[in-house]
Amino acid sequence: MEERMPLLGEKFPEIIVKTTHGVLNLPEDLKGKWTVLFSHPGDFTPVCTTEFVSFAKKSGEFEKLNTRLIGLSIDQVFSHIKWVEWIKDNLDTEIPFPIIADDMGEVSKKLGMIHPGKGTNTVRAVFIIDENAVIRLIMYYPQEVGRSIDEILRSVKALQLSDKNKVAMPENWPNNPIIGDKVIIPPAADYKTAMERKNSGEGFDWWFKTKNL
Repeated sequence: MEERMPLLGEKFPEIIVKTTHGVLNLPEDLKGKWTVLFSHPGDFTPVCTTEFVSFAKKSGEFEKLNTRLIGLSIDQVFSHIKWVEWIKDNLDTEIPFPIIADDMGEVSKKLGMIHPGKGTNTVRAVFIIDENAVIRLIMYYPQEVGRSIDEILRSVKALQLSDKNKVAMPENWPNNPIIGDKVIIPPAADYKTAMERKNSGEGFDWWFKTKNL
């Protein structure tokens, strides 16, 4: 059966993986924390190196959000270890998170991370997984474009605040050009509520109501 990329709202698939920090049983070992799982095309490549350094420098901010980082590529564990060592020696940066060694490609195939037009290299995928091991956000980047770690961090914050407050987040929250750092109240589900909202609260219309958190 052909593997397909999992969909938003689905549970993360069950996989046992080898990492630079030992064996992980996914998604069992993910429960109770949010997770950012990100793949990279290969060790000892320039764009990936810039991403890993930025993930490492922002790792404390992810930890404050109860979020762990996990890297992945099809390289073997010894390659990951040597690359991590190179980054420490040459860029003065410790990589504090585990890196999955998907040398057989099994994990990448399950998650749809291998692009048929790019050989066996994994694409730059990002999976944000919540504390119940549910996939909440997926981002895909081509090999030639590095990711914004700040955007991934922003996305985790937005998802967590959305869950906690039952609201939606505007474009580029908390720096939206229309409503700033306010959030959006979900639209009314019936006529009576819509009319009640029409002339009450902050916002522009009954379907576009905002508030401060």
